[in-house]
Amino acid sequence: MIQIWNEIKGLTKRFLDLESDRASYNEIIERIEAGVEFRGTNLWILIFAILVASVGLNMNSTAVVIGAMLISPLMGPIIGLGLGVGIYDFQLIKKSFRSLAAAVIISVLASALYFALSPLSDAQSELLSRTTPTVWDVLISFFGGLAGIVAFTRKDKSNAIPGVAIATALMPPLCTAGYAIATLNLTYFLGAFYLFFINSVFISISSMIIIRFLKIPSKKWVDEKQQKKMRSYVFLVAIVTIVPSVFMAVDIVKRSIFARNANLFIENEFDYPDTNVIEHDVTPKDSKIEVFLFGSPIDALEIKRLESELADYNLADAQLIIRQNQQNLDLPDAESMRTGIIEDLYRRNEDLVKNKDEKIGLLEKELSAYKSNQLIQADVCKELEVQYPQIDASAFNTMLIHHKDAAVDTVTMVYINAVKPIRNSDLKKMKEWLKIRLKTEKINIVQN
Repeated sequence: MIQIWNEIKGLTKRFLDLESDRASYNEIIERIEAGVEFRGTNLWILIFAILVASVGLNMNSTAVVIGAMLISPLMGPIIGLGLGVGIYDFQLIKKSFRSLAAAVIISVLASALYFALSPLSDAQSELLSRTTPTVWDVLISFFGGLAGIVAFTRKDKSNAIPGVAIATALMPPLCTAGYAIATLNLTYFLGAFYLFFINSVFISISSMIIIRFLKIPSKKWVDEKQQKKMRSYVFLVAIVTIVPSVFMAVDIVKRSIFARNANLFIENEFDYPDTNVIEHDVTPKDSKIEVFLFGSPIDALEIKRLESELADYNLADAQLIIRQNQQNLDLPDAESMRTGIIEDLYRRNEDLVKNKDEKIGLLEKELSAYKSNQLIQADVCKELEVQYPQIDASAFNTMLIHHKDAAVDTVTMVYINAVKPIRNSDLKKMKEWLKIRLKTEKINIVQN
């Protein structure tokens, strides 16, 4: 039994061994110190990388952002800080900190200049994703830093370092901070800079841990009191860095749970034979659920029932808002839909209208388009009934779908009343035919 245990220990030690391919202590220190200083080549590479990353964020191109992260030399001074703390080299700590501070200032200013001159000013998803760091970013930077420092301490160069540069994402947060300065957005700046701070701190801490684990000799002798003081500083910085990210992570989890429960509530409870959910908008921040219905209106009693069901989905505090089109029980009320469309179009264009003549011209144009649509509608409905004899009534009209981000989609809603249900394969063919016939890609078929 003892022999088996010893064999398992020996096998585990061989698998997890970090000593056999370790470079010499002097080589490790020289290699890390070489990447600490920013001047000449490193400085120019940093400037070019930050501009590439800024363009990538501006274009919302993930591939370009990844390329910038591979080019960036920012990892050098951060690992240098970890080495300095690990071997108590206070000169290296100061040098690394100065280099990192200079790199951060240059990066933020270069990206701010780019975004100030760029004609594209909208914040894209690649940029917005760098404004809300959480505890998961702490884990990524910590484990990424562990992989990076292990790769730095090997005899042969490892392909892990480029992967670490991508995973820990040091460059994009600085670009986002530059964008925030260019657009005067303090919230984005604080979020992006906090993400960079998280990455820097935990890459340094993970580097320090591996340096200590490998027992690289200290630069100079440090007594127990100084060592304890250094450990206290590191622990304090780690706690101060991680606490806000935990609160942000909890908030994200709460929002995700709210969105999941709300979607489940809509899927299960809004199941009516003559009414369909054409759009829904879930806002966890405001605890609001907004549902847009098309078809036969549901009455006040049913709405009360739906509100009472919210508690069963852990949504007792949520606000339920139901939007319904005005219609009779058989076919959509084209007149009310027409009025709503024209009113909506007028409101959207009101800021562009300068005088009464332009307002009249706008309304006449929309009425003319609607009349033309009525003529097409009559022909298309007849053609549908010829192709599908089971259809005994049909109608279609254009509707505007409003999204939370203020975007508006125009969708053609097609209502058909059939004697017997139309198969899904036929509905797909019908949809493709309607796209060609009505010259629109956005078709939604409602079958009664």
